[in-house]
Amino acid sequence: MLDLITATSMGVRITPINRQPVGIGNFYEMHSTSAESNVLNISASLGLKTRVLTAFVKDSPIAEFIKGDLRRRNIAYEGPEIPQGGPWGYRHQFNIADSGFGMRAPRVLNDRAGEVGRELSAKYFDLDRLFNKEGVRMMHFSGLFVALSKETAAFCLELAEKAKASGTIISFDLNHRASFWKNREEELLNTFRRIAGVTDILIGNEEDYQLALGIEGPEAGGEDIEAEIAQFKAMIERARQEFPNVSTFATTLREVLSANDHLWGAILYKDSAWHKVLPRPIQVLDRIGGGDGFVGGLLYSTLKGFPAEKCLQFAWATGAMAVTMMEDFATPISEEQVWNVWQGNARVVR
Repeated sequence: MLDLITATSMGVRITPINRQPVGIGNFYEMHSTSAESNVLNISASLGLKTRVLTAFVKDSPIAEFIKGDLRRRNIAYEGPEIPQGGPWGYRHQFNIADSGFGMRAPRVLNDRAGEVGRELSAKYFDLDRLFNKEGVRMMHFSGLFVALSKETAAFCLELAEKAKASGTIISFDLNHRASFWKNREEELLNTFRRIAGVTDILIGNEEDYQLALGIEGPEAGGEDIEAEIAQFKAMIERARQEFPNVSTFATTLREVLSANDHLWGAILYKDSAWHKVLPRPIQVLDRIGGGDGFVGGLLYSTLKGFPAEKCLQFAWATGAMAVTMMEDFATPISEEQVWNVWQGNARVVR
């Protein structure tokens, strides 16, 4: 039985060392990445069985690097090996990003031309074996992958329907990206709403709900954090009416003071009650992946059966932990380490 799986397009992230900006730094670190595998990393690090459904470029050294990195992270993988088709054929996406510093904001460049993951479809996988023979406790979707291409949108819709039929818990992080939706708004709105219709755990900010699901948003911006939370709750109440299958809603709250100092909070609706963590100061080494860290902690704690309040606290802590690392995912060594983050206990462990 697999605990948590996802469909994703794997790529690599390269980051200038010593917090230098892209375009100026001469030396770069590289690691494998995708929003969806970042989410799995929490569960994989803490001993649950995880797997990504993805595609690789055949005989590519970058593909071999990604496979090795997934093995290092305790994330299993399966998917087709697609021939490159020559120098102008398929490849794995590159994410080129710096960390920013002080009042210099981070910059991110996504280089996705020829991305092999855009070709993924159900024809490459035995979904009956996956869901009905192996068994899957939870399946996670990200709107980034759903919207990547017509093929991935259809693939995710079929995965969601298979998962629902087999009793698998479905998580969906809306992750709306305007550049992915350009000239595809009607198609993607229909797909996102169909996936949301069978989803159990729905994650997104105010813009995600409005643009990816067509839910009416706040009438006006809140004057303070409590007003902002009240506006979000009202929007979720509208979403609950349209998507009654969803039992859990979540979003993060972030205020950026500088590239290195954020206020970090979160809201959770679970077990028919609201829970919140008001924004607290956190230190940031690299902000990329903080949201994925939050989602990863929420899914892990849900699979482990934590009470709702503890789910939110754990997710807040794994998100806060992710931004302390140069890789764009958190890799906790134990639940105790995560709870120490939540408690603000940074004393040395000997």
